[in-house]
Amino acid sequence: MKKITVPIISSMKDKEKIVMITAYDAPTARIVDEAGVDIVLVGDSVGNVIQGLSNTLPVTVDEMIYHTRIVSRGIQNAHLCADMPFMSFQSSKEDAVKNAGRFVKEAGAESVKLEVTNDYIDTIREIRKAGIPVMGHIGLRPQSFHDMGGYKLQGRGKGEGAELLALAKKIEDAGAFSLVLESIPQKLAKKITRSIKIPTIGIGAGPDCDGQVLVINDLVGLSEEPLPKFVKKYAEVRETMKEATKDYVDEVKKGVFPSSEHSYD
Repeated sequence: MKKITVPIISSMKDKEKIVMITAYDAPTARIVDEAGVDIVLVGDSVGNVIQGLSNTLPVTVDEMIYHTRIVSRGIQNAHLCADMPFMSFQSSKEDAVKNAGRFVKEAGAESVKLEVTNDYIDTIREIRKAGIPVMGHIGLRPQSFHDMGGYKLQGRGKGEGAELLALAKKIEDAGAFSLVLESIPQKLAKKITRSIKIPTIGIGAGPDCDGQVLVINDLVGLSEEPLPKFVKKYAEVRETMKEATKDYVDEVKKGVFPSSEHSYD
């Protein structure tokens, strides 16, 4: 399998569905890479999934660079994209370019992802000037959940839908190579997907996007319930791990483990 690059991802629109998944460590990255995903995203969801936080806002640039660096060691074929965390690009375009550059130079990222409003269209342009590919993200923006009043479906009304469509076109014009659509009605996602030339990647946006993304812990059943409506669990790893640990506890307590089989002469 050949290395997935930005031009390859761009060429997949209308031809082949794009598969993106999150990873936060090298072993997981190696597994999903071997499974054939197209894009590995080191999401700022590391705050919820790994750090035990209730939201992504406390996640720092240094923490994201650390996780991106170790994920990069597990990838051979997939494209590696890193989330730019809260306040890594909002303060100024200069900070945005500097921090995006750190992800590429220090961590091995091949693109960065930004949660975008109209205020950050020029930020995309500045990062692109530095030769760094940008993935946009609209709809539900977890870094702005305070402003949005929680984790709610976006773009329901005609006005909101028109605003998101216009924003998607501006993001395309600014030079982004792809666009994440999160938690929007599937009809709106279909309209946006058909209205722009760059690939869309959906999460809670229905089946008509050019690709899909899920958090790895949600997909394999490591996350605790309840899960968002858009999540499909393909395994029950949490229960498997719990039962395996219970068996280990039981065998150690009873003196069954370690046996001679697991001991040195």
